[in-house]
Amino acid sequence: MGRLMHTLRWDITLQARNGFYLVTGLVLLMWAALLIPLPALDTEWLLPPLILSNLVVGGFYFVGAIVLLEKAEGSLLARAVTPLRGGEYLAARVISLSLLALVENLGMAALFRGTSFAPLPMGGGIMLGTALFCMAGLITVAPYGSINAYMLPSAAVAGLLSIPVIAALAGWASPLLYLHPLEPAMLLMQGSFRPLAAWELAYCLGAGALWLITLGRYALRACRKLSVES
Repeated sequence: MGRLMHTLRWDITLQARNGFYLVTGLVLLMWAALLIPLPALDTEWLLPPLILSNLVVGGFYFVGAIVLLEKAEGSLLARAVTPLRGGEYLAARVISLSLLALVENLGMAALFRGTSFAPLPMGGGIMLGTALFCMAGLITVAPYGSINAYMLPSAAVAGLLSIPVIAALAGWASPLLYLHPLEPAMLLMQGSFRPLAAWELAYCLGAGALWLITLGRYALRACRKLSVES
């Protein structure tokens, strides 16, 4: 626990030093500037896909940027000779970025909806979505050592992970979406505006846990690979 807390504090410091919090604030201001002048906009329909699309940056690309930065600075080599375990490294990444995404996106929801949404399912969807994006981001970035090599494959993976966003914005409904790893997060966030049926809640919890375990195993392998190759 001590190593995890120390790594978590270091991650937060690293993110602040490299402008991640500044970028988060600027993104929030950008959405506010774009959407506040549109009072008739149906934010109840728009917010879940909008927030999930935000998590592509706040989870997937932020964790990729952190890993590439660590590779460039050689800090992964220093971590490799410490007692820090791969699971602790992964947990610190997921927790720090999930907390940042939670503050940003709950702030966005409050900005557009005030108190007229249920914060618990919204927060659960944000945390689940960010964790899944972080794990997918670690898996994707692990083989690459430069931003140029990373960008094209990362764009393809981010596009596939964004299918629930595209489907929601296009009004496309299909049972196949329930097979997508980000659909439980989307449905949880939609549950902040309407009661979820018992089967929907069971699906969110069960499928969300299954995808966390599955991606977590591959992300843990990626963390170990990073330590070995650094």
